[in-house]
Amino acid sequence: VRAQDANVAGSMNYLGTLGRYPVWKHTSVKYFPIGEEMFASMLEDLKKAEHYIYLEYFIIEQGIMWNSILEILEQKVKEGVEVRLLYDGMGNSRLPKDFFDKLHAAGGYTAAFLPPFIVRINYRNHRKLCIIDGKVGYIGGFNVGDEYLGIVKRYGPWRDTHLRVVGDAIDQMQMRFIKDWNFTTRYGAVQLEQRYFPLREQSEGIRMQIVSSGPDTKWHNVHNGYFKMINEAEHHIYLTTPYFVPDDGIFEALRVAALSGLDVRILIPGNPDHFFVYWASMSYLGQLLEAGVRCYQYERGFIHSKSLCIDGKMSSVGTANMDIRSFDLNFEVNAFLYDAAFTRELEQDFLNDLKSSVEITREWYYRRRWWFKVKEAVARLISPML
Repeated sequence: VRAQDANVAGSMNYLGTLGRYPVWKHTSVKYFPIGEEMFASMLEDLKKAEHYIYLEYFIIEQGIMWNSILEILEQKVKEGVEVRLLYDGMGNSRLPKDFFDKLHAAGGYTAAFLPPFIVRINYRNHRKLCIIDGKVGYIGGFNVGDEYLGIVKRYGPWRDTHLRVVGDAIDQMQMRFIKDWNFTTRYGAVQLEQRYFPLREQSEGIRMQIVSSGPDTKWHNVHNGYFKMINEAEHHIYLTTPYFVPDDGIFEALRVAALSGLDVRILIPGNPDHFFVYWASMSYLGQLLEAGVRCYQYERGFIHSKSLCIDGKMSSVGTANMDIRSFDLNFEVNAFLYDAAFTRELEQDFLNDLKSSVEITREWYYRRRWWFKVKEAVARLISPML
């Protein structure tokens, strides 16, 4: 790493030491901001599968998207392709009992990650992964459902961030799936074999790390990765998150960055899907406004993107929100990317999103009505549970 990239090296080395996450260098990445484009690409890749398809999602819902995926999975199983689908028990607790019968009848495997017993209600598998033949992988914020295509009136156009990954970083992604699958069920456990690590062309690509965290990890890996990146910033920090309920460490890091003269901007939805989280987010943003952080509400539909961009040099895209639940209770997985061209692409989209947003100014915030303050106070009180 060049001397001028010392802050980038600091983040890479920290995550490498913290969780022994290697830096993959022979990986290409394509970024999708819109669900329709991402799912079209994924469907084409699924159709090309020859050996195995592994899917892991927090939410799967009946609709156009699931029916399109199911049709391909059924056909692939008939062709001899191994299909395994892992879904979160709590996130899919309302699915009908026969929801996966067609896939089972075709010969596919499914498993529920921690069914929703009372003592387990908080431990949610929030990961979103798709791995095809160890050659192509998808990671990011999109689940499987029609709202992610932007065709559900309640939310309108859906803005998110997802990656198509080709190259050696897929090894880490599929190891994540295999560990989650084998933890969930002994039936049809996956045994590590050479076929999961196919020979690939070693062309130079983006430097990246695939980082997991959850209640089973010693350290809060994704949280600490965010924290390290924020503290390494020298010029600007662009953060997009649907839920902003930070812990004290992240909150203070952002505030100190702004007070140090850095350009810190945070984008949240103006059309929230969880109103308690929205009011809690507003309470934290109000305090950051005093430090000089610029805050915005996205108004063109719903923004579900979880991205962090630092200085046009490094970025993170994945499943973890900037909230206590993602840091402490959920099982998450993020890609940390150390590439200027890719980060600048994310940053340009962030700046474009601001054109469809309303800035939350200090003047507006200080004039908020009494009922606004009451909602903030109540939501802030219960924010650790949101």
